[in-house]
Amino acid sequence: MSFFLRTALPRVALQSVSAPVTTFRSTSVNVARRTFTSISPAARPTPPSIQSQFTGRRFASGASAPKKNGFPIIPLVVIIVGGSGLFYLLVKQREGNIPERLKSKERDMSTEKEKKLIASGPRVTPAFDPDDVTVIFVLGGPGAGKGTQCANIVRGYGFAHYSAGDLLRVEQDRPDSEFGELIKTYIREGKIVPMEITVALLENAMRDEIKKTGTKRFLIDGFPRQMDQALKFEQDVCPSKLVLFLDTSEELMLKRLLKRGETSGREDDNMQSIRKRFRTFVETSMPVVEYYEKLGKVVKVDSSKSVDQVYQEVKKKLDERLKAES
Repeated sequence: MSFFLRTALPRVALQSVSAPVTTFRSTSVNVARRTFTSISPAARPTPPSIQSQFTGRRFASGASAPKKNGFPIIPLVVIIVGGSGLFYLLVKQREGNIPERLKSKERDMSTEKEKKLIASGPRVTPAFDPDDVTVIFVLGGPGAGKGTQCANIVRGYGFAHYSAGDLLRVEQDRPDSEFGELIKTYIREGKIVPMEITVALLENAMRDEIKKTGTKRFLIDGFPRQMDQALKFEQDVCPSKLVLFLDTSEELMLKRLLKRGETSGREDDNMQSIRKRFRTFVETSMPVVEYYEKLGKVVKVDSSKSVDQVYQEVKKKLDERLKAES
């Protein structure tokens, strides 16, 4: 009896208690279901998304919950690549590695003001007949003595002498010059002025000389300094007869230039500009000398001797070549 009371009686009591609870819970659920179904579908509340509940959560393994990738990948890649390319071009422009025609208005020669001095396109025939006009180019490194020997040749042979550098300096100092600042910048930095300007200045000077004095023999020193200048001058102005090349050591040229700089007042007679001019001559002007040497037009003279000694050698070689050409 005591065993029955201990086992069966509590079970009966528990069932009697849980029955009302179960009945109440079922009744509540049914009431809620009937109430919800009585509401129109449009008015029913939207249950929260299970996906949103997991967004940003991390699993026990440490991995992020999966996300739906709704952003298109290809447009993003295009934007990144395009932006990187533009940034690269900007950096290279600041470093000075962009091609000259893209970064410099002066070298592009594209403004209306600059075009006034530049002939439009190459000519079919040169401006002067080489059988009627004699042109001798005088080349040599900075301080080789080009100006000094040209002055001697003018006195001895009646040539008209034009220095490309002098013409450029005169043009840069002319008050109404459209190219003054451009030329000044190039000379100060030891760079070669755009050939269109130099060639146009030389042609104008030759025309004026022929018109005023009738002289048709010209010494042009310090020009051409690079191959495109040589080709353009000979195509548009006049083919050269000879090239007088004054050769000497860089050490001697440096000594002469520094000495000249004490009184010349030239902006490019300083150590920094002189070094740049030496490099420019070796890199761009020596190929011109070699080009004319292959054509048999070069008269080479050692200019490390005294002025008189150099001129005697120049005179001897010029007499030989001019006599042979006549």
